[in-house]
Amino acid sequence: MADADDVRRLALALPDVVEIDSDGFDFRVGNKGFVWSYPERVPGKPRRLRTDIAVLYVGDEAEKQALLLGEPDLFFTTSGYEGLPLVMLRLAKVTVARLAELVTDAYRMRLPAADLAE
Repeated sequence: MADADDVRRLALALPDVVEIDSDGFDFRVGNKGFVWSYPERVPGKPRRLRTDIAVLYVGDEAEKQALLLGEPDLFFTTSGYEGLPLVMLRLAKVTVARLAELVTDAYRMRLPAADLAE
């Protein structure tokens, strides 16, 4: 089982990562977000940052659908993320090892092209 502290530790271990000031967690590389706390929006209520759910950049719709269909116990989406290459991950249901893989993949997809070549 993983948590927000694991996300923070894994993200900050990667080169050139910046943590954005947030009530949850929000990590970027090259000014592009790759993992952050899920900003839950419930009609009639203020937005609430969920640190038990991570939003991950996944690159494209095909990868998004593969994760959603292949592991529905871990991943989900909402209408607010329709058409975006993002999935939500239930941290309490993922191992730290799998989280490390997911965070690293998201990071690599957001690296500036020059950094990726190195």
